[in-house]
Amino acid sequence: MKKILSLLILFSFIIACDDGDLAIETVDFDSVATVQSCDNVSPTLANVLFKINTAEALILELPALAIKNEVGANVEFNVSASGTTRITYRTFSDNVTTAYFCDDIPLTEPTVVNEIIAETGQVFITTVLDADGETYNHTIQLSGISLVSSDDSRITDLSINNFGEVTTQ
Repeated sequence: MKKILSLLILFSFIIACDDGDLAIETVDFDSVATVQSCDNVSPTLANVLFKINTAEALILELPALAIKNEVGANVEFNVSASGTTRITYRTFSDNVTTAYFCDDIPLTEPTVVNEIIAETGQVFITTVLDADGETYNHTIQLSGISLVSSDDSRITDLSINNFGEVTTQ
């Protein structure tokens, strides 16, 4: 009888525990190799770069002069929700394409289901000169990105550290 009573008490503690409905999502863009942009990436202009993973997108907004055509340039920018360097994570009602971001007349479908702007983090851009002597390759890495949704749930992921590579001339 004591064993049954002990098991019942233990079981009641287990089902009574509340985890606070903590939901942790994973943002995974490792399988997406290509960084896209609507226009040619320019060192003198602000640039909007994005990666699409079926029905979600990771968008990086960089200020003018963030990308430098200088061999060995290592640039670091802090990310903030209100700054000129921003990272936005969006989920859509259906698969999204480059046309969603680049068409002159905005598409009405798919619709944005959720949009989360990173509150903090860093963007690192490392530049090397290509073997052709004219093209610069810029490797973009993200670190410490903190995505916090409107209901204060935190979305964390370590697999967005390598955003990708863009080239300029």
